[in-house]
Amino acid sequence: MRLVKVPLGERSYSIRIGAGLLGGLGEQCARLKPGRRCAIITDANVGPRYAAPAQSALEAAGFHPLVITVPAGETAKSLATVQRCYDQLAAARLERRSFIVALGGGVVGDLAGFVAATYLRGIAFVQVPTTLLAQVDSSVGGKVGVNLRAGKNLVGAFHQPRLVLCDLETLRTLPEREYRAGLAEVIKYGIIYDAALFRRLERDLDGVLARDPETLASVVTRCCQIKADVVGQDETESGLRAILNFGHTIGHALEAISRYGRFLHGEAISIGQVAAARLSAALLGLSQKEVERVRELFARVGLPTTIRLNAAQEAALLAAMRLDKKVSGGEVKFVLARRIGEVVWGQAVPDEWIHRTLAEMRD
Repeated sequence: MRLVKVPLGERSYSIRIGAGLLGGLGEQCARLKPGRRCAIITDANVGPRYAAPAQSALEAAGFHPLVITVPAGETAKSLATVQRCYDQLAAARLERRSFIVALGGGVVGDLAGFVAATYLRGIAFVQVPTTLLAQVDSSVGGKVGVNLRAGKNLVGAFHQPRLVLCDLETLRTLPEREYRAGLAEVIKYGIIYDAALFRRLERDLDGVLARDPETLASVVTRCCQIKADVVGQDETESGLRAILNFGHTIGHALEAISRYGRFLHGEAISIGQVAAARLSAALLGLSQKEVERVRELFARVGLPTTIRLNAAQEAALLAAMRLDKKVSGGEVKFVLARRIGEVVWGQAVPDEWIHRTLAEMRD
């Protein structure tokens, strides 16, 4: 097992990474000394496979878990779903010392974390991410929330988990499309923070795609180390943490205008990162060679690197971007790259450059 610490003073916690960790969930939760009542929030895809083992592990440690199953997919991240979770928690009489286990991918983690942050003005929660994207990114850092029709993650909070348990065996059952989508966040860490990681992905991609256990354990751990380092320096995104949004400005807008039905998150931010690399070349001097390296790595993973929008869709995309949380003074702010491994945040990008970049990405 590998261990990564997220250094946040009294809110510090551990990320445990390894195979077969789900069976120890109850024991790990018991070390946190919470109340005995708890809830597992999972979804219709993950629940049938992993809810029973998680429930058994908690019961063996003396807990009394309620299982709440929500629909699978991004549309479940809604205030309506949150209300249904509140009602079930209240009926089961969860208390201030109770806790929630988020068992699933990024959607479940964001939703369950938001429920935990707001029920009874905040109770503890534990992340048990079962997708690659959630293990390397969304389960770490305490950003929780839900979507509005106007945009993604517009309602939320910062609420740190007490523990993150990454059982790498859950990745074996992950559908291929979901697994490859998760690699978009892995590639992002190389672009924004670690050129050596980016080179390793270029070199060892076959092993990563084959889900080689040792390669995967090493890559997941490195991504968690980077996220922990960034969050430890800037918990509430007042500066450095913004670099984690590379590719997300356009990516989130694509998800919003397609009503969260056409793209998986990783697919949308793959397009967004290729666009951000092109914008970086135009505005910050990122070399064309590095732009092509970025584009080629996403293409090798099998993720989309082009987008064809008509005039109405492009107008809707820009409108969605202006509702993004990173807008300041009505101006859309981007994270752009000086070189692979080094980015800057808070970059204003004129609309004309966005239009030009989208035109270049049609084919």
